Amino acid sequence: MEFNSSSPRTIPVVSTFASPFDSSSSSPVNRKPISLWPGMYHSPVTDALWDTRSKVFERLFDPPKDAPPQSELLTKTPSQSRTSIFYNLSSDYILREQYRDPWNDVRIGKLLEDLDALAGTISFKHCCDDDSMTRPLLLVTASVDKIVLKKPISVDIDLKIVGSVIWVGRSSIEIQLDVIQSTKESNDASDSVALTANFIFVARDSKTGKAAPVNRLSPQTEREKFLFEEAEARSKLRKRKRGGDRKEFENGEVNRLETLLAEGRIFCDMPALADRDSILLRDTRLENSLICQPQQRNIHGRIFGGFLLHRAFELAFSTAYAFAGMVPYFLEIDHVDFLRPVDVGDFLRFKSCVLYTKLENPDQPLINIEVVAHVTRPEIRSSEVSNAFYFTFTVRPEAKASMNGFRIRNVVPGTEEEARRILERMDAAALQSGKCVRMET
Repeated sequence: MEFNSSSPRTIPVVSTFASPFDSSSSSPVNRKPISLWPGMYHSPVTDALWDTRSKVFERLFDPPKDAPPQSELLTKTPSQSRTSIFYNLSSDYILREQYRDPWNDVRIGKLLEDLDALAGTISFKHCCDDDSMTRPLLLVTASVDKIVLKKPISVDIDLKIVGSVIWVGRSSIEIQLDVIQSTKESNDASDSVALTANFIFVARDSKTGKAAPVNRLSPQTEREKFLFEEAEARSKLRKRKRGGDRKEFENGEVNRLETLLAEGRIFCDMPALADRDSILLRDTRLENSLICQPQQRNIHGRIFGGFLLHRAFELAFSTAYAFAGMVPYFLEIDHVDFLRPVDVGDFLRFKSCVLYTKLENPDQPLINIEVVAHVTRPEIRSSEVSNAFYFTFTVRPEAKASMNGFRIRNVVPGTEEEARRILERMDAAALQSGKCVRMET
């Protein structure tokens, strides 16, 4: 099975029989590998991606001890890194059961794992110099720019994810992924895109740990050039936000803070007089904790970024469910930064809350959930933020129709710190929305 940097690659994920209850397929040849049975941790797609990556690049994983870094950067095209994976959901019973949620859609959390794993494979493919005498780069997920669900993803229809590198900086790479699900009703290719995601990876020298340059990218088609320019604009915007935007925000925030805090003070000081259609932010919180296990690590030995996305999503979904009293429907994940690595054995705590709601459109109320992941070290009494995730949900139309007259509450902060977090996220969402409008026009 050949796989080189100049040819696109589709990674199949298939089962060998239709049902685990089918006794006719008792031959060992037809048995499903145990790692692909329901109940195992990593998704079959993630396992297949890592297995493919390991086999293809296995000679690069064990270079000589004194191997030098890559000496000459190559120029590659987006098509050289383009990779796809195919989910045979319509006929593969076991695969379908692994991805089914209670509402017969695909489990988004499990799909997030696959997106991160595929983005890692694509970035690795772009950075590979095909030289076993140089040491390979260490590639880590730096951030997720945005993940947007465009339409429901059915678990009964075949699915494909296609991705490629669309932009590179000196040591960073942006990968765009499209989740595609075609139906008989949709003949237009653009209508088949169910979800889009943009991942940013950074390259580190595997020996020194310092930022390392990556191969250049040469977009060929008009579409590739357009995506490159969009990604370049996003990179510049991220740099500006890390720079001097904070002072401008602080100068204009005093009145907005006071307005947000006014209702919260009534809840805290005169709860009997508070608005019954509102709720304090602190009363929407949920939390879970875990010790990171070896089964959750990636091929570099650290906790898999897709695992963090998966766990954060499922806590966010639960938070929105408990808050709304109706089954939530996922819309998007806002920009995510991976601030520090998470290692096997770390005590990881996920804390969630409803940060704010938007109720102007009664047909599609928006519930914005914040999930913060903390790496806690009880031995030295420390706790550091590893990731902050921001999810947007609405409610399923069928769930809303069954709740006669039920109304989603407004969320109000009880402290100045909570009010600041709300304003920062509102401003970030408004900036992102404005940027999307400008790009479309």
